[in-house]
Amino acid sequence: MTSYGGYQRTGYGAQGGDEGGGFMSGSQQGSQGQSKRSTIDEYLRPVTIKQIHDAKAGYNESEITIDGFPVSTVTLVGQVRSVQPQTTNITYKIDDGTGGTIDVKKWVDLEKSESGAETPFSLDTWVRVLGRLSSFNGKIHVGAHHVRVIDDYNEVSYHLLESTYVHVCISRGLPGGPWPQKEGAAAGGHGVGDSDSMFIDSGNGYSGDAAAANARVASCSRQAKSLYQFMQSDPRSIEGINVADVMAGSGMGKRDVLAAADELLGNGIVYTTVDDETWAILET
Repeated sequence: MTSYGGYQRTGYGAQGGDEGGGFMSGSQQGSQGQSKRSTIDEYLRPVTIKQIHDAKAGYNESEITIDGFPVSTVTLVGQVRSVQPQTTNITYKIDDGTGGTIDVKKWVDLEKSESGAETPFSLDTWVRVLGRLSSFNGKIHVGAHHVRVIDDYNEVSYHLLESTYVHVCISRGLPGGPWPQKEGAAAGGHGVGDSDSMFIDSGNGYSGDAAAANARVASCSRQAKSLYQFMQSDPRSIEGINVADVMAGSGMGKRDVLAAADELLGNGIVYTTVDDETWAILET
C-alpha cells in the first residue's frame, strides 16, 4: 500500500469513495443531482511534471485542468534540483525527468521556526510531494502540504505507473473512477487528452524524432555534448551507463559528468535508470 504522507494510496479504479482511501475526499459528498465534474478536483491525483506544465488555468486562474477535468490536489515525485530558502517558505525546483522542472513551495511554520528551523532537502534528493496546484501570472506551481524523502526508488516507478493508469482511464473514458464518463466514450475509446502527453513529447519543445533531439543537444554546453556523444558510441547506454564507466571511457571528471548529465536530463535527452548516477539515452 502506497502512503502519501498520511494519505493512503489512490483509489482510482473500482475502489472509489471514501472507503477506497485513494484520495483526499472533500467535506461534501454531494447529492445525486450534483455533477461529479464539480467535485472531481477534491481527489488526490498522481501526476507527472509534464502534465502540470501542460495543465490549463481558467480565466481567473482559480481552476486548473488536466485531461480536461479540474485538478487541485496532486502528488508527484522527483529530484530536488535547487533550493531557495526564504523567511516564510522554501522553494524547491523538482525534476522527474518527464520535461522541465516545477516550483514547489513549502511554507515555514513560523511558530516552530524559533525552536528549530526546517531543514531543506539536499540537492538531487528524491522526494514525494503532496500539495495543491496554484497559478500566478500564468505560471503553475505546487503549494506543498507535505514533502518527504523517498527511501525506495521503486516508489518512483510505481508513481509513474499509477499516473499513467489514471491518465489513460480519464483520457479514454474508462469507467470505474471518480471522473465523469464522457458522452459517447466507450472502454478503449478516445476522449480528452488523446495526445497522451504525460511524458516528453511534442509539447514544451520536446519531440520524439531524432532531428528534434539533435536540435536540443545542439543548444547544450560543450560538456553535455561530449557526454551525449560518448553515450551514443557506447552500447551500454541503451540499458544505462554508470558515472564510473563514463569517467573511465571518456576521461571526464565526475563533477563534469554529473553536471553534463543534469543538463541532458533537464532537456529530456537522457533519463536515470537504476540509480541517480546511471543514465540511458531517451529513444527517438
